[in-house]
Amino acid sequence: MTKRDKEVLAGTESDLNSMTRNLDELHHDVGMPALRDGVDAMVEDMQRTARSTSRRTFLLGAGAAATGGAMLAIGGAPALAGASTRRLAPMRDEAAAVFPPSDLKGDLAVAAVAASLENLAVYAYSAGLTAATAGKLGTVPPAVATFATTVKGQHQQHADAWNGVLKSHGKAAVTVTNPKLTPTVQSDFAKVTDVTGLAQLALTLETIAAQTYQAETTMLKATSAIGLSSSIQPVEMQHIAILYYVLGMYPGSQTSSGTPLAFNPTSMAV
Repeated sequence: MTKRDKEVLAGTESDLNSMTRNLDELHHDVGMPALRDGVDAMVEDMQRTARSTSRRTFLLGAGAAATGGAMLAIGGAPALAGASTRRLAPMRDEAAAVFPPSDLKGDLAVAAVAASLENLAVYAYSAGLTAATAGKLGTVPPAVATFATTVKGQHQQHADAWNGVLKSHGKAAVTVTNPKLTPTVQSDFAKVTDVTGLAQLALTLETIAAQTYQAETTMLKATSAIGLSSSIQPVEMQHIAILYYVLGMYPGSQTSSGTPLAFNPTSMAV
């Protein structure tokens, strides 16, 4: 490691690479199975609700309306199949005014917000990697780029999971970044000139995501939805811990002065 590398990375590349490998292994061994189980359970709950609604509708004499397409069809394709290759774009002002879409209620509205947050994380990490490749962030240790690429992939899988739930319920996938946060992230990213600045921005995004999951999990109704959200929130916390290491800070929730907090607060939740 060069002297300059030591200046832009508080720890060592060896340690960061080790943390990233452990993060990735834990994600594949524990996180992804829990994610798939959560999606499958949430889709199954929706299918059960749809079938129950169908029976009630028929008994009320509205079978013809259901046959005519008034009910939502549940797709048979695996919810996590076909990772998205969409182009992420910030939401327009007029669209932001009605986000989440008015046809989404309850747990599905939460799913839409979660997907938009994950999209924003993908957007930010992608922008950071692009800027690093273009030489706009000065010296970028390879271990930092590896971490960013790994985490970006995990956020994409989380977004695909929530969108899988939405699509399985006959709803459109959320392909935009969170409208409440996007303008601020764009403005802050424009001021980033080095790895430290990028890590600080990433830490803010990850903290918002983790706190939002923690806050919104308490508002979910279906046990399956709670399980899905709860399988993702710890992953965001793992990202946070590693980013604190990159910045040379205590690896956990803390006050602005650096005093450790016993539990993750929710003051930054969306």
